[in-house]
Amino acid sequence: MSSPFGPRIGIDLGGTKIEGLLIGASGGEIERRRIPTPQNDYAATIAAVAGLVRSLEAAAGLVSVPAGLGIPGSISRKTGLVHNANSTWLNGQPLEQDLADALGRPVAIANDANCFALSEARDGAGCEVASVFGVILGTGTGGALVHRGVLIEGAHGIGGEWGHNPLPWMEADEYPGPMCWCGRRGCMETWVSGPGVAADHSRVTGLSRTAEQVAAAALDGDFAAEATMRRHASRLARGLAHVINIFDPEAIVLGGGLSKLQHLYAELPALVGAHVFTDTASVTILPPRWGDASGVRGAAWLANTPV
Repeated sequence: MSSPFGPRIGIDLGGTKIEGLLIGASGGEIERRRIPTPQNDYAATIAAVAGLVRSLEAAAGLVSVPAGLGIPGSISRKTGLVHNANSTWLNGQPLEQDLADALGRPVAIANDANCFALSEARDGAGCEVASVFGVILGTGTGGALVHRGVLIEGAHGIGGEWGHNPLPWMEADEYPGPMCWCGRRGCMETWVSGPGVAADHSRVTGLSRTAEQVAAAALDGDFAAEATMRRHASRLARGLAHVINIFDPEAIVLGGGLSKLQHLYAELPALVGAHVFTDTASVTILPPRWGDASGVRGAAWLANTPV
């Protein structure tokens, strides 16, 4: 997608890494860099983000490039402070103002799931349809809604935050659900995120494995791992059915580390369809066009996109 605005920078502030991308007017990549995220250190995080922006500019011989930032939370419209971030050292902090002070210019900020969905809706897997629900299945679980290329953030800026809705249609052995960092039990994030898969496998088998290790074992025919992945697909389908019943998107695009699980694209449409409130359930579930780069690309689009 071309743009009259010129180059822009996107920064994806993740729990373990910060990725920066400088793109041109057509969306083509000019420069990309990645650094570790300072842990539990807000001041160091501000310095790291600002330094990454400056290094991208310097590499291309540019100054004051418009920049957007995706964060694992959102900016409260009431207080202007970060809230709902699973990188908890950001919560309660004036990130938008502090980063603007550090760079000497404003930076557009949105939830990382919003950035992912915006990227995939603008020039990614969902670019040919009007409505997209972008899903993050990684360290956490997030989501965002895009209609005709515009984010639907809602009155409180939390549109699409299905990760902290409860797992619907719980089975007896699922109630009341694991404790979530947000203080509630049974949130979708505790079931379908990477750590959620690992925790579920450990509860049932007593084995300590990452989600990636469980998925690999399932492909090798490990019965217990296969059962874990079936439970994951069932829970993911039930959660997505709630989203479809409310927003009814034309396409769902999966992102985050678990979006690489190829069986989800074959199994989820039928599993979701069984719970959707219609007699003509047809669910389009797609892998991301830009893969791991989608979040940072969406952050770059933020620089000239109303949020």
